[in-house]
Amino acid sequence: MTTELRNAPGGSPASGVDAILRELPTEQGTLRYWEAGQGRPLVFLHGSGPGVSGWQNFGDVLPAFAEHFHCYVIEFPGFGVSDPTDKHPMPAASQAVIDLLDGLGLDKVDIIGNSMGGMVGTLFSMSHPERVRRLVTVGGLGLNAFAPFPAEGINLLIAFTEDPTRERLIQWLRSMVFDEETVTEELIEKRWALATEPKTLESARRMYSAAAMKAQIAAQAESDQPPAWSMLHKVKAKTLILWGRDDRVTPMDASLIPMRTIPDVELHVFPKCGHWAMIEQKQAFESVVVEFLNREEDAS
Repeated sequence: MTTELRNAPGGSPASGVDAILRELPTEQGTLRYWEAGQGRPLVFLHGSGPGVSGWQNFGDVLPAFAEHFHCYVIEFPGFGVSDPTDKHPMPAASQAVIDLLDGLGLDKVDIIGNSMGGMVGTLFSMSHPERVRRLVTVGGLGLNAFAPFPAEGINLLIAFTEDPTRERLIQWLRSMVFDEETVTEELIEKRWALATEPKTLESARRMYSAAAMKAQIAAQAESDQPPAWSMLHKVKAKTLILWGRDDRVTPMDASLIPMRTIPDVELHVFPKCGHWAMIEQKQAFESVVVEFLNREEDAS
């Protein structure tokens, strides 16, 4: 059973869409999500990092999609909106997708995932191929083929997580974009308030502290399980990979492996664009993705 909480920030006229924040009880705690529009179900999965939320990632583009689809913007546990859990943010997010679909009775959906959300959506598509019709990822997928890992933006994220100052937050936010004027004082203040909330910061450190990153790399090196990027051929959904040409968080060369190994895939690269394609290239993002999701199925 879901509960309606409130309308979108700023109200419907300002946001341009009648979005309602709802909550869904789950075994992990209360999961919150934004709902808007009518039509085929479309689930939005946000990225990671200090002060991120589903609304901040996708609130501005939601009106364009709500004209065509029944939209659900998940607020992942551990990022300050849904209840936190004791799990690492990645498995908590993966479980949140299952909880939302099962809780709302959604058998098959389209997914748009940004960065971490793209990885979560891809993993879900691999493990539940019958439940994903089309998949859209925005950066964050694959494996750096030429660029060093961690990239500049990840290193700045680690620096903030280790020493969460306002200046370090600004440095990281500026690494996310091509045009640094995109990082406004309003954006900084919103991110700062959420990023420094104790439980949110604790969750971020599970992913991006220096110790967590070192442990993750060591675990991957010692694991007998194949890495996720080597299993991308299992994605059955028609897939659209989006990338900012100037991404300094997950450089564009990381798109090469998924572009060659996902069976039914397209790649679109936005110029003058960093990690936030849906923000820096909003109009182009909306046009490309809506067309892809609305395209008729092949006769075969």
